[in-house]
Amino acid sequence: MKKLLAFTLLYLAVAAGSAYACSNLIVTKGASKDGSVFVTYTADSHSLYGELYFWAAAKHKPGAMRAIKEWDSGKPLGVIKEVPETYRVIGNMNEHSVVIGETTYTGRTELIDTTAIMDYGSLIYVTLARAKTAREAVKTMTGLVAEYGYYSSGESFSIADPNEAWILEMIGKGPGNKGAVWVAVRIPDGYISGHANQARIQTFPLENGTTSISSKNIDRIFEPAVEIVYAHDVISVAREKGYFSGKDEEFSFSDTYNPVDFGGARFCDARVWSFFREYDKSMDNHLDYAMGKNLKNRMPLYIKPDRKLDLHDVAHAMRNHFEGTPLDMTADVGAGPFKLPYRWRPMEWNYNGTTFIHERAIATQQTGWWYVAQCRSWLPAAIGGVFWFSVDDPATSCLTPVYCSSTTVPQPFAVGNGDLLTYSETAAFWLFTRVTHFAYLRYDAVSAEIQKVQQDWEKTQAEKVKEIDQKALALYNKSKNNTSAVVKVLTDYSVKAANDLMARWKQLDAYLLVKYADGNVKKETPDGKFKRNAFGLPASPSQPPYPQSWYKAIVYDAGEKLQEIKQ
Repeated sequence: MKKLLAFTLLYLAVAAGSAYACSNLIVTKGASKDGSVFVTYTADSHSLYGELYFWAAAKHKPGAMRAIKEWDSGKPLGVIKEVPETYRVIGNMNEHSVVIGETTYTGRTELIDTTAIMDYGSLIYVTLARAKTAREAVKTMTGLVAEYGYYSSGESFSIADPNEAWILEMIGKGPGNKGAVWVAVRIPDGYISGHANQARIQTFPLENGTTSISSKNIDRIFEPAVEIVYAHDVISVAREKGYFSGKDEEFSFSDTYNPVDFGGARFCDARVWSFFREYDKSMDNHLDYAMGKNLKNRMPLYIKPDRKLDLHDVAHAMRNHFEGTPLDMTADVGAGPFKLPYRWRPMEWNYNGTTFIHERAIATQQTGWWYVAQCRSWLPAAIGGVFWFSVDDPATSCLTPVYCSSTTVPQPFAVGNGDLLTYSETAAFWLFTRVTHFAYLRYDAVSAEIQKVQQDWEKTQAEKVKEIDQKALALYNKSKNNTSAVVKVLTDYSVKAANDLMARWKQLDAYLLVKYADGNVKKETPDGKFKRNAFGLPASPSQPPYPQSWYKAIVYDAGEKLQEIKQ
């Protein structure tokens, strides 16, 4: 997630109102083309190294305890009781195809309980080790904070399994006040949703005995009709703190615990808006909100898309820079001559006494790692979960499939294979970073080259996954009591795919360097080889000019000095 020092996170939260890191998108099974549930996540931090975490399944003796360390800083927070059996976890997905993502919205900082034990990261990974379904995960997470307290600031969690997806939003009650206030909402089947560092749940129906229940009746969460669960004191705590004084039915979680401001709309919810508008053009009616101009015109928590999505659609959504909208990061002078959709930090800056901003899109240079988790209900648990994983900037990196039952992490993604201050030639993070940084120099041309390889790889692997599914399913059907052969097939494929991707990206790295060195563009033959002249020497390269818009900017800035003088 965000392996960021705690003081850095707190500084960003206080200074900017939010860390503006991480994005989650959700696609329910009825909104996908093949019936998959998708959850996406970008782990965004300038201090995060891209690697794939892993915990083996285990049996624990009675009385066993588990040490909890704050996920961002490594600070020991305490110990909790271990359960008799924990499940295998790879990345943010477990062997039962339960997936959990998060985005930090911070909210009211006075509600952070520094005496608590469960921080947001530990809450995710402890729960993944214990839950077989999304509903069980909701119960587990809320139960853990009730028993041990909630250490972190406000957090939105995406929680999904092969059948459904939920958003759980949580915040503490203040120092020494154990527990948390929270609301969990199931995203209706056939809908899509998302969150990005701004609490999204507003008003919700209070306990009615069928679809909505309070935490006092948490065991009823397993009833299929239940769609909303909330902490029984979510409103009373707000009243005690002086945050809310209206009627119970008017209570809005987001407006109370994370009131939206300009940054919450422009830097955070705008990312969800960019996803929604691709599948519902009426979302353009919320452009004024996305731009931070009309904070009352908030978006719905979820929408019904005008068409169904597949893996490639969801991956594409994670590569968004607001293209084709008034916030398009490739379209103003800040993009330079080659349409670079990035702006180096800080995001808020001052010129002549006026504050201006840079946009914060879903795809960003600060991503450590990201995923598209695919949960498939029509396959056995060992086969049905695919954790499509990558590192660095989503726009110029490439997803590779890792089955949720895998018992080995591919070496290019292994923890300890390099770090943010240690280069490793076998680490995917450093290879992807190098290729991406080369793209930043001439983005329009080089990123197009990367995208061709990216799309070909992901399409090929999606087809390959179907073949591996069938092979694994045949083995599974032969011996349902022994899945070791199935797991081996899936692990071997996952490892091979990652290694093959590494090899393919090394080829791409070399190709791009040769073709685009020094601002020139080497000429190629129809079969993709670099051209040579009749004597075997390299053909003269092309030297593409800057676009007219950039020449215009140069003339405006330094025309008198640069104008050619004719004698």
